[in-house]
Amino acid sequence: MTGTDTGIGKTVVSSLLVASIRGFRPTAYWKPVQTGIEQDDDTAEVRRLARCTRDEIVDAGIRLPRPLSPHLSARLAGRSIAVDELTAIADRLPKDRFWVVEGAGGILVPLNDMETMADLIAELRLPALITARSGLGTINHTLLTLAELRRRSIPIAGVVMVGKRNDENRKAIEEYGGTAVLAEVPFLASLGPDSVGNLAQGLAAELRRVAS
Repeated sequence: MTGTDTGIGKTVVSSLLVASIRGFRPTAYWKPVQTGIEQDDDTAEVRRLARCTRDEIVDAGIRLPRPLSPHLSARLAGRSIAVDELTAIADRLPKDRFWVVEGAGGILVPLNDMETMADLIAELRLPALITARSGLGTINHTLLTLAELRRRSIPIAGVVMVGKRNDENRKAIEEYGGTAVLAEVPFLASLGPDSVGNLAQGLAAELRRVAS
């Protein structure tokens, strides 16, 4: 799970994926890198929104205090992030379930002086599902993300658009990006386990395509 930007809705989409796929096959969530942990804990939020059991959540990885790019947050915390440190955690994860792995920011967000989120995605050998805004600017951001994933030979699972429905932007992303928009997620007036559960049920057929 990656996105075209930060604050794009990856955590909500991750919650929807867990809630919709768990009835189809065993599912679990992992956030390898989290910055601003004192203000934003995406793992705790997915646990809450998707009503995850202990077996559906892995809370391990890099946890940093400042809400900044991972490389800078790590530097200010006096440590570094290495992709092989994270892939070592991934190697220990149970293999009997579908993993929703949420990235930090977009695919070219630096993790250190040499590696980006795209390098981690490539090492994990998982297809990338892109969360994108539905509004103005999303065509460019989404097509750039798709192009970089393809340049690195990273498989693409599709796109999920978040926000007010925009048929023209969806059509452009599918046509020019050569990929499917799997689902469109509206803004929720009340973001809680009930609203996420209801929406996941309504989008189950679309979202389960990533786990087929």
